[in-house]
Amino acid sequence: MATALVLLGGVAAGQDKARMTEHQQRLQELFVRVASAPTDNERYLASEDAVWQLGKALEEERSERWQWDLPRSVSVLTSPDGHLRVFSWAVVRDDGEYECFGAVQFYNDHEEEYQYQMLNDKSDETLNREESVLSADSWFGAIYQDLIQTTAGDRTVYTLLGWTGVDNLTDRRVIEPVVLRQGVPQFGAPVFRRERNLRRVVIEYRDGAAVQLAYEEQTVKTVTRERVKVRGTNRYRSVEKSKEHRERMIIFDEVEPPVAGMEGLFQYYVPSGLELAYVWNDGKWEQRSGAQGRLSDKKLNKPFVPLQKNNPSYKY
Repeated sequence: MATALVLLGGVAAGQDKARMTEHQQRLQELFVRVASAPTDNERYLASEDAVWQLGKALEEERSERWQWDLPRSVSVLTSPDGHLRVFSWAVVRDDGEYECFGAVQFYNDHEEEYQYQMLNDKSDETLNREESVLSADSWFGAIYQDLIQTTAGDRTVYTLLGWTGVDNLTDRRVIEPVVLRQGVPQFGAPVFRRERNLRRVVIEYRDGAAVQLAYEEQTVKTVTRERVKVRGTNRYRSVEKSKEHRERMIIFDEVEPPVAGMEGLFQYYVPSGLELAYVWNDGKWEQRSGAQGRLSDKKLNKPFVPLQKNNPSYKY
């Protein structure tokens, strides 16, 4: 009997693999069309078909274990604990505007099963975009490049780092915290220390400007002041001392308009030359000054190539 059970298990696993392989092959074809089809209509139709096909794949048993191999313009990120997986991609229209699509697969501990939701890009309709708590149906769309897992007490926080082309004038980078609230994903969370209403960070800037955003180990310089006794006297003087250490952080470029009076006109924003950083400390992302260094060439995730604007024939 034990042998029969093993054989049956092997057959089931083989059937799962065959079905997932079929889903993957179909999705590979569709995502090539999303990138290379010659018209807006064809690219959108391919993306709609990909949404449907991906949904069918995520309904398969044990699909959360599948190691996806999709074109590099599609981002697939999985949390270290295996409880969250995020798919994201974009359709680029002939006018240069982006619309993001995606799905989130997650472990619902209330239902004790893996579930999924499709992501609906509502970034153009989101009011108070840095303060809003959003659902999968009102998603602030982006193509994600990194997924960071941290803890705050007994709660797990997943922080996504993303990018989108927006339009011909601006690009955007996003720091998006995600928590599983009552078993389902909530986009945006108050995990930024001393910034009470901040639930996500949105960095919008001139199209093509070299704005960096990454999670990696960088140098932090800490400056303190100490009272030191002046030799031969009873007097003390204040001395500034600095020390450096390496620390894991989200590091990114501050952006600003080149001249005063252009605040809010993001098509003119460029890097100011100052790097900002968030370090996870005691359950919060804490902004640190004194971060140094350029981003390294080390790739922390599977590399992907975002679709280029005004080039629907872009090839992989």
